[in-house]
Amino acid sequence: MSDAEQSSASFGFRDVPEGEKKGLVGGVFTSVANRYDLMNDLMSAGVHRLWKDAFVDWLNPQPGMRVLDVAGGTGDIAVRIAKRARMRGGDAEIVICDINPAMLEAGLKRADVLEAGNIRWVCGDGESVPIPDASMDAFTIAFGIRNVTHIDRVLTEARRVLRPGGRFLCLEFSKVEAPILDSIYDRYSFSVLPRLGEFVAGDGEAYRYLVESIRRFPPQAKFAKMIADAGLSQVKVRNLSGGIAAMHSAWRI
Repeated sequence: MSDAEQSSASFGFRDVPEGEKKGLVGGVFTSVANRYDLMNDLMSAGVHRLWKDAFVDWLNPQPGMRVLDVAGGTGDIAVRIAKRARMRGGDAEIVICDINPAMLEAGLKRADVLEAGNIRWVCGDGESVPIPDASMDAFTIAFGIRNVTHIDRVLTEARRVLRPGGRFLCLEFSKVEAPILDSIYDRYSFSVLPRLGEFVAGDGEAYRYLVESIRRFPPQAKFAKMIADAGLSQVKVRNLSGGIAAMHSAWRI
């Protein structure tokens, strides 16, 4: 890889200097934080809730499980994990780590956070999480990994913080594999979502970036290889809604 390639990163369909991406992405999420959960419901007609439930089903949280939820933002995944563990007789120990203070602040305002259980909120970078080595039973990340500058560093961090036998689980938009659905999804994404973002969140460009970032994210098989290359084992993939989203699971052996 040339020096020029190493010094740039994708920001939507644009390539920007590597050092600028974090700030640009931060601006996007600061702009949309207060309407983020509402927009998720509107954009997906509520389907994102089914995807997140499937994600937590696959994780199968248990009382006492130590979970690091990276890019956990408003706590949507962490609350689900906490409630599921509590249904089984006790609290999980959950740390939400997100680089964006506005997203964390929005999460702390959620009414269901108070009843969810043992959740700790940390402002930190997913490429260098402030968590000790081999201290977590699970590392989860949902709809966040495509926004980082270096995906490989997040995967390396996942392996570092997981104990032997710990699990990595990622939920992310992916490559649609269902015929016909791919073209319908493209038209909807590029024509409707930015307009919806402008109307509801007051920032159509932020949602244009989010749509573009999905198209730049590696497809299922390529991302699975990246996970394996980071030293995680038994990589498995499950598509959701024809590949609009996909879950990737792996283990630290």
